[in-house]
Amino acid sequence: MAHRISRKLAEIALIGRSLWGGVGLAQEPDPPTPPQPAQIQMNAATSCVQPPPMVSWQDYNGKFAKIVGIVGRKVERKAVHPPHYKAGAVLCTLKAKDKFWLSVQESYDPLTILNAGFSAGIGQAENTDHSYGQGAAGYGKRLGANFAGQASSEFFTVFAYPLIFKEDPRYYRLAHGSGGRRLLHAMGHVFVAHKDEDGRPMFNFSEWLGTTSAVVLSNTYHPDNKRGFAPAAQNVGLSVASDMGFNVLREFWPEVARKFKLPFRDQNEPPIQTTITATN
Repeated sequence: MAHRISRKLAEIALIGRSLWGGVGLAQEPDPPTPPQPAQIQMNAATSCVQPPPMVSWQDYNGKFAKIVGIVGRKVERKAVHPPHYKAGAVLCTLKAKDKFWLSVQESYDPLTILNAGFSAGIGQAENTDHSYGQGAAGYGKRLGANFAGQASSEFFTVFAYPLIFKEDPRYYRLAHGSGGRRLLHAMGHVFVAHKDEDGRPMFNFSEWLGTTSAVVLSNTYHPDNKRGFAPAAQNVGLSVASDMGFNVLREFWPEVARKFKLPFRDQNEPPIQTTITATN
């Protein structure tokens, strides 16, 4: 009888602990479980490396230093140079906040703003978006619309869709091989991207869906745009072709930098020994 009573009391005490724990009362934490050998091997297998920081452009005192810095940052910000990594090493995954910050940096890059201003000037001269009018007001509206278009494109292609499809929005340089092979690699990036987890090739959903989304959205602040499938497809094609050309520049930027003695993080620099555990 005493044994049955003690067992009931133990059950009641266990239920009480569960109920009190459910309403948020503090409990003593369970002692940590030591890692098992299998877990240690798994974590070691998922180690990754961080890309080295970009060259400090402030230390460059050559000709047109400011222009070199602006162009160089734009080219290298989304480029990955493979010689920095050991064979079999995995590049660390960009987290959501990293992709968002990268899209913001690309949107507010000086070249992005200059391109929006140049395009607005061309539109002003050709009187495209004629409902905006002329003069300073018309130019301001065109500038705002062009900047909004570029910012939305960066948001969709660098942050939103890469987050949805777990895609790395950066460009992976081939860096070695014949010029023709590297050219095809750069042009093919608009079709082939890399997965976040392991860098394996995947279809570049972000390029096509992100560009299409930005083009469709642009109709809301370009009231004079032609509507329909054909004009939208033409705008998407032009945007993708522009990205393809910039990828070619990213691929061959090391040779351009060396030719003109510009600062560049090349394979001769000591790699940054930063190795961490990959987290997705």
